[in-house]
Amino acid sequence: MFQKVLVANRGEIALRIIRTLKEMGLQSVAVFSEPDRDAPHTRLADEAVCIGPGPAKDSYLNEKAIIAAAEITDADAIHPGYGFFAENAHFREICQTAGIHFIGPSLRAIRLMGNKIRARAIMKRRDIPVVEGSERGIKDPRQAFEEANRIGFPVILKAALGGGGKGMKRVEDPLAFTNAFLSAQAEVKAAFGDNELYVERLIEDARHVEVQIVGDHFGNLVHLFERNCSIQNNYQKLLEESPSPGLSDKTRKALCKTAIRAGEALRYASLGTVEFLVDKQDRFYFMEMNTRIQVEHPVTEMVTGLDLVKEQVRVAMGMPLSVNQHAVSLSGHAIEARINAVDPKKLTPSPGKITGLFVPGGIGVRFDTYIRAGLDVPPYYDSMIGKLIVHGPSREDARIKLLVALEELDIQGLCTNKQLCQAILNGEAFVNGSYHTGFFKEFYSLWSATER
Repeated sequence: MFQKVLVANRGEIALRIIRTLKEMGLQSVAVFSEPDRDAPHTRLADEAVCIGPGPAKDSYLNEKAIIAAAEITDADAIHPGYGFFAENAHFREICQTAGIHFIGPSLRAIRLMGNKIRARAIMKRRDIPVVEGSERGIKDPRQAFEEANRIGFPVILKAALGGGGKGMKRVEDPLAFTNAFLSAQAEVKAAFGDNELYVERLIEDARHVEVQIVGDHFGNLVHLFERNCSIQNNYQKLLEESPSPGLSDKTRKALCKTAIRAGEALRYASLGTVEFLVDKQDRFYFMEMNTRIQVEHPVTEMVTGLDLVKEQVRVAMGMPLSVNQHAVSLSGHAIEARINAVDPKKLTPSPGKITGLFVPGGIGVRFDTYIRAGLDVPPYYDSMIGKLIVHGPSREDARIKLLVALEELDIQGLCTNKQLCQAILNGEAFVNGSYHTGFFKEFYSLWSATER
């Protein structure tokens, strides 16, 4: 059992984790960069430690400072949240060496799924379908081009290590391949310290559907159904919902069953997400597995009634799952909109001071955020400042409820993507559930033109 948990993150996820720790009777330690000194997570936690200046590499990605903070506060566990060190095998190993529990899966699972080439090979051995692609990481653009020709254009380039959309490049024209490869290589080198890529066949108009799983150390493993995350800007998700529209019950059951098989291959014990691409014929392919809590986890919480952070902490403490598969059921429909501090006409970051804030409320409305009036949103981190999640008895009820909540949400002092989210929700493709991963680019080009 843990007594004190250090939360190695910031923003809304740090607050989300600290709240659950308090409900579980556990002490919490917040870490913060100098610009985050007055951030709400530093006040909610029982203790708070400054770990460096603003840039993430000097603070939230400073592993020595985080481990030192855990040691000086006698924290016996670290929860990494998402991003930063959440899927970093080296940091997981350092925690293990220091005798600090890491709230997440085993080092083996993080290593296996962190390498996308290795992850694909594991799934293929389990007869789980994967998208056709290169069988190894590639550093030479000429070799990569040969692979792309073998697979057939269009293709997509991906980082062999890491995720979060870094280095992902869609290439339709063979003449543009080399420049795209070098650009992607430079991006992943800066993000992950490794410049290996792999080439994968691009599935046109696919849906991005992910299945939430959770397992314990007693061999129990359950799925918590699926989420549709197809509305993305540069591979960064914008709107998510559960259950996935347009997915037959047969395909949903097959997806969830396959996600369990993926978890069994790893003897998985923690919270994880198995991501798939689903084509126009409802055929699905394993894409990757995220060995952490997802940004969009509240969507699953709303339709299942489970506290996913609590399950994650319980498992890390050696406790069994609180539910079995028969006890998990879908109730109603949930949709999440990520609220980002961006210029909606350029989608570029728009940091600044929050001069006023009014948060929506009502039955089935949840706003996970760290902002408040008077708070400075720093320029060093991800532009997401909140997540607006709603739940209703049907998809249409949830859609209308989210539109009403967005209308009520009032953030003053900086630009946000609120109007863009409203436009998407009112659009025909969202209303009828026919959107796919290629939807946003076309939609945004038309919407931004009319907004100028």
